[in-house]
Amino acid sequence: MDEALRNGEPVIVALWHQRLMMSPYLFDATLGKMCTLTSSARAGRLAGQVQARFGFETIAMSSHKRHIALSREILSRIRDGFSIGIATDGPRGPARVASTVPLVWARASGARIFVVSFAARRVIRFPTWDQMMLPAPFTRGVLMCREWDHQVPRKASDAQTEALRCNLQTALNDITDASDRAVGRLAG
Repeated sequence: MDEALRNGEPVIVALWHQRLMMSPYLFDATLGKMCTLTSSARAGRLAGQVQARFGFETIAMSSHKRHIALSREILSRIRDGFSIGIATDGPRGPARVASTVPLVWARASGARIFVVSFAARRVIRFPTWDQMMLPAPFTRGVLMCREWDHQVPRKASDAQTEALRCNLQTALNDITDASDRAVGRLAG
């Protein structure tokens, strides 16, 4: 991802909502501009303010704004050189079920998708729908990033889109599980 950013290439960064707390550390803002999607609810606005302190721009999703208008805004940002960050199962879940949204943006923009995750040996879990995690103080952790190496065809059928969505979901689960294993949270 860093190489793509150094070359001025905007990317789509996908992660699970549960791992959102460390998102400012999963993207090096010195290498490129980042715009993240946040909920227009109070918690989403707070997350957006935190991300803004790390140099990210945010777009608040609203249940009143049509998805077409939001996608146009995102695609405009990508054309302006912004990478886009999205919690692929957020903001309401279900947990670890990927949406097709990053695929739609990749198809329309040609941007590559990178899956990212963090894990820490000790975490604080919040009582949210996805058990959001925050690293505990004085713990050790890892940050991981992998390119999702699939192309989204311009005219993908419903079956192709579903297969790609499942593949992206598997890639996100794989990197999340790998980060958990790296800190001893999962065996294997």
